[in-house]
Amino acid sequence: MQRGESEALKSVAHMRQGRVIDLDGPVALVAARVSLDLKLPLADSLILATAREHSAILWTQDSDFEKVEGVKYVARK
Repeated sequence: MQRGESEALKSVAHMRQGRVIDLDGPVALVAARVSLDLKLPLADSLILATAREHSAILWTQDSDFEKVEGVKYVARK
């Protein structure tokens, strides 16, 4: 489904409310363990480990996270 310019601008506005967090060694090591323990791809594990490190709620539509504790999974429509 293609969305209009208005929806794109709303999405950009929401993204600008966030912040970029650098990946550091300790989080990378936690992510490696999470990847093994939860059988997640490493990229997903980096996202999850970073969220946990910063006490953030991870909201996603990625089905890899559907049953992961502490993640708010919303199925795609």
